[in-house]
Amino acid sequence: MKRHIFYYTAKELAPFIDWSYFLHAWGIGAHSKGEKEAVEIVEEAKKVLDKLDKKVCARAMFALCDAHSHGDNIIIEGKALPMLRQQHSTKGEPCLCLSDFIAPKEDKIGLFATCAGEEITEMHCDDPFLGLVAQTVASRLAEAAATLMHRDVRTKRELWGYAPDEELTPQELNLEKFQGIRPAVGYPSLPDQSIIFSIDKILSLDRIGITLTANGAMFPHAAVCGMMISHPAARYFAVGNITDEQLADYAARRSMPVEKIQKFLIKNIG
Repeated sequence: MKRHIFYYTAKELAPFIDWSYFLHAWGIGAHSKGEKEAVEIVEEAKKVLDKLDKKVCARAMFALCDAHSHGDNIIIEGKALPMLRQQHSTKGEPCLCLSDFIAPKEDKIGLFATCAGEEITEMHCDDPFLGLVAQTVASRLAEAAATLMHRDVRTKRELWGYAPDEELTPQELNLEKFQGIRPAVGYPSLPDQSIIFSIDKILSLDRIGITLTANGAMFPHAAVCGMMISHPAARYFAVGNITDEQLADYAARRSMPVEKIQKFLIKNIG
């Protein structure tokens, strides 16, 4: 396993920012893009990007790992990473688990993390409004870094290159028209935030300046961490509510007390 570290400037990342999510963070729907409030906030955000220009504003790391599945576990570099399976799904659809998209004998999986530097949010620390704009910009830059790195991972053979002929625009990338998925820790397909500690043991997140709190939160706050799965049929899903039986099984597979794992899955316990 080899770790690859990347440094991105605001100018490189700007085309990959999904402004719909930026507006969503401000409580403004995508349909409001043309409205005055939305336009003004986006313009302020672009001023922040202009100030950053060619300065390195985001760091990213990727590692391509040997993997295989064993039931609802993904075995990464010989270490078991338990996953959760849906207990309820759309009528006629199977109950999914991320391990379904990893071959049982021999496969690969990517692990990644990105973060945007605190210097972005410090630019306007004397102005509450602009400080919030900068904070939201930082979060979008971390996501844009993941989008750009994931594109290179898919298309460049020295990284992984499982889709070398892909030619997608930034807009198509943000619509996720590529092969594979990039589930992030804490999101619906991978809701257990404590999984980040297992990923940290493999990646060593401090190599790009990410530290973890006791609850698994990342610092800098503008950061994202997760997996890259290449299977053509892989798709996102929400684990949703889990049963007491599944909680106990999952805790046993994580080698953690039920009471402890419960704290990380509070949103999934009905």
